[in-house]
Amino acid sequence: MDYKLIVLGGGPGGYVAAIKAAQLGIKVLLIEKHKIGGVCLNYGCIPTKTLLRSAKLYKDMMNASAFGIDLLDASSVKINWPNMMVRKENVVNQLVGGVEVLLKHNGVEIIRGNGTVLDPHHIEVAGHIYSTEYMILATGSSPHHPNIEGLKEAFDKGFAVDSNKAIDLDHIPRSMTILGGGVISVEFATLYNNLGTDVTIIQRSSSILKNLDHDVRKLMTRDLKKNGVKIITDVSAYRIVDNTVIYEEKGVEKSISNEIILVSLGRKPNLQGLENLNLKTNSKGVETNTHLETNVKGVYAIGDLNGRYMLAHVASAEGIAAVENIIDKDATIDYNKVPSCIYSFPEVGVVGLTEEEARASDYDVDTSMFPLSANGKALAEGESTGFVKIVFDKTYGEVLGVHIVASHATDMIAEAVASMALEATIHDLAKTIHPHPTLSEIVMEAAHGAVDQPIHAIKK
Repeated sequence: MDYKLIVLGGGPGGYVAAIKAAQLGIKVLLIEKHKIGGVCLNYGCIPTKTLLRSAKLYKDMMNASAFGIDLLDASSVKINWPNMMVRKENVVNQLVGGVEVLLKHNGVEIIRGNGTVLDPHHIEVAGHIYSTEYMILATGSSPHHPNIEGLKEAFDKGFAVDSNKAIDLDHIPRSMTILGGGVISVEFATLYNNLGTDVTIIQRSSSILKNLDHDVRKLMTRDLKKNGVKIITDVSAYRIVDNTVIYEEKGVEKSISNEIILVSLGRKPNLQGLENLNLKTNSKGVETNTHLETNVKGVYAIGDLNGRYMLAHVASAEGIAAVENIIDKDATIDYNKVPSCIYSFPEVGVVGLTEEEARASDYDVDTSMFPLSANGKALAEGESTGFVKIVFDKTYGEVLGVHIVASHATDMIAEAVASMALEATIHDLAKTIHPHPTLSEIVMEAAHGAVDQPIHAIKK
């Protein structure tokens, strides 16, 4: 065999797997057809957060007077979209370059090209065949373009874009219709709304962010609307004519015309080039066992390809676990303790069960919430919209889920993940001394509320 391991796909799952393999002394080849870093570094996680930071800075400048800072002429503060694009590209290039240095430093061999799997031990790239003992498939996913009447024509004419294109528009659109009410939709709604775009979200179900806890959905819906985002739910059907979305709401046909239509209706795993393996698949992607191995012995599938969680940090964790299983370490992923984040204003960080999910199980469920409006650091920063909610089992005090809406929720949720991984209880969280003044205190306060009563709020 040429290699002990070939990794197909250089995204956050693939490149991490390759580095880990090399660190363990495995001779590894990484095949990537486009850019190292995959969608996350090049089109998703990093560029969107870079643009969101610019939008947040602009929002804060427009609100400077509330902090005692008067701009002589607020109208002179202008958004330089081309320069925002340059900054985004600089950040992306720096990170991608850094990953390439790490791969080289760890001795990972990289081949650029489109890999076609011939069988469990051979991959062809540009006419050359490479042999391997093991294979990790990390080919990622692509935006889903459903069969909606008129959608293809709208894409062809430039009226419709998906999330990959939405971070690279040549100007800030005056208005935008977003199809779908998931995490990606909310982040783009936040971005463009704060840059002055008139944004409308159209969602088929009764609520946006339908997989999140009901209190999170309620607050986020209210806050988006408060900031000018229009949200239309319970849409039963729609079609598209150029830049117009024609939909049915409560049996009545309506329409909305905006400059751009952003199609954010999920993602689908990239299965091209894997056909010869006859992989077993389900509605989410390639099926794997608890060790990330597919139905084909010695072939593993990680990240968006298996569809368990289409999150970069899950792909990385799965990449490490798959490599460890190749050397018989018996590694598994606890998917019940995977954090999810939304980089909106305010941010959202969640882990574990929602209240609804917990009550549908066999737990004796209770919850405790603490508002950001009672937190000194939040008030000082002018970021007092949000809360922390702990879902717990009354019998043993087991923490079943933590849901945070706050300006730094995506960082704060790590405490909850670590606590749950260590099987900490609400009593442990309440007794853990948190620094003051910080937003993290709201976790401790919510835990006090679960045990008895919070110190800095009146329990109702």
